[in-house]
Amino acid sequence: MRIIIVGCGKVGSALAEQLSAEGHELTLIDLSERRLEKLTNRLDLTAVAGSGTSYQVLLEAGVQDTDLVIAVTTHDEINLLACLTARKASGCHAIARVRDPQYVADLGFIRDELGISMAINPELSTARVVSRLMRFPSAIGVSTFARGRIELLDIRIPAESRLDGMAVCEVNPLLRTNVLLCMVRRGETTYIPKGDFILHTGDDVTVIIPPKEQKLFFDQVGVPSMPIKTAMLVGGGKIAFFLAKILLDSGISVKIIENRLERCEFLSEKLPAATVIHGDGTDRELLDEEGLSSCGAFVSLTGMDEENILLSMHAGRHSKARLFTKVNRVNFEEVISQLPIGTIIRPKQTTAELIGQYTRAMQNSMGSNVETLHQLGGAEALEFRVAAHHLTGVPLQDMPIRPDVLLCCINRKGRRIIPRGRDELQEGDTVIVVSTRRGMNDLQDIFLPQEAR
Repeated sequence: MRIIIVGCGKVGSALAEQLSAEGHELTLIDLSERRLEKLTNRLDLTAVAGSGTSYQVLLEAGVQDTDLVIAVTTHDEINLLACLTARKASGCHAIARVRDPQYVADLGFIRDELGISMAINPELSTARVVSRLMRFPSAIGVSTFARGRIELLDIRIPAESRLDGMAVCEVNPLLRTNVLLCMVRRGETTYIPKGDFILHTGDDVTVIIPPKEQKLFFDQVGVPSMPIKTAMLVGGGKIAFFLAKILLDSGISVKIIENRLERCEFLSEKLPAATVIHGDGTDRELLDEEGLSSCGAFVSLTGMDEENILLSMHAGRHSKARLFTKVNRVNFEEVISQLPIGTIIRPKQTTAELIGQYTRAMQNSMGSNVETLHQLGGAEALEFRVAAHHLTGVPLQDMPIRPDVLLCCINRKGRRIIPRGRDELQEGDTVIVVSTRRGMNDLQDIFLPQEAR
């Protein structure tokens, strides 16, 4: 597809890297020539210096032949105006990044009445991701498919777990479960494990587990599974506001610590069921007084990455809380990922992934049948819809499936099927696939090419 990205900040840069890797033809618009030069030196794309709200700049960027315009500057109004101008200029699809909470109630109107294909609020989307993780206290990541009916859970194998040293083929017989291990990340390497693959402490494992077996499995492998009942949020910004609202609606007690008095007054007014504390979240005595040692989840959401990291490390030493740490910068990512700070929250990465999902879905009309897409570290998890195909009705064990692809689950009219060798695909199924191979757009892509069979 031909795509124009307006705004080359952290979200725009992450999008450019992701979409370029998928083979899209990109044009970037930004006021900063330095930012544009930095990206054009690394990626194969076209750059246009100027404002994305300018009709002439959009014409220079080729808007009339563009399939999609994505506006992700730091200003909501600029993003909306750029999308409206692009829509009037060419009738293309348009996605706007909209951050201000006052626009949240208007997102439906923005989409339907203004003709913008997608309006995404990064803070609200991030809050939903964190709240979903709190529903699964044992998981470090959750990817949903089949409209929320199927989840891929990421867990980290703890020290002295029964899984340490166990082969993948031994897991279900020894634990008497029906778990499918889809993927293993060990250090910088991602594996689609075969039956003889040996698991080790510290591995990040992606699994599909029937809901009724989840607690039994987690208890057996030494992963905590107690539900979270209380949450402490340090920092009262937009993510904290949305997250607190979601958690309160789900019955979780919420305490917010914020150092700006006017923000505390706003939160107290909008979230009367939450406990809002005016104070410094880095004050150890304050954290102790407010019950750090007994909280079920600790979420550090201040505006400083270093502060968030130190807060989570402190909370990890003085409580058994599930830790969530907001980190904006991507520098030293390999170092940060090794720190004991729990789940790392990256709002800009969440935004880029959601927009990436939409671009894949757009390709449905161009021959793609991707329903859902999630980035899983060094791999992708995709949900395909099965159309009439010459391989429907053929046992999976007889299909020429690529070695770097694993069929994880079949959704057949709402019924979840963990696929085995004798199972078959039927027209109308959706099938969840995990692969270390990037850029798959069609179910046909999971098969070996004819010459390699």
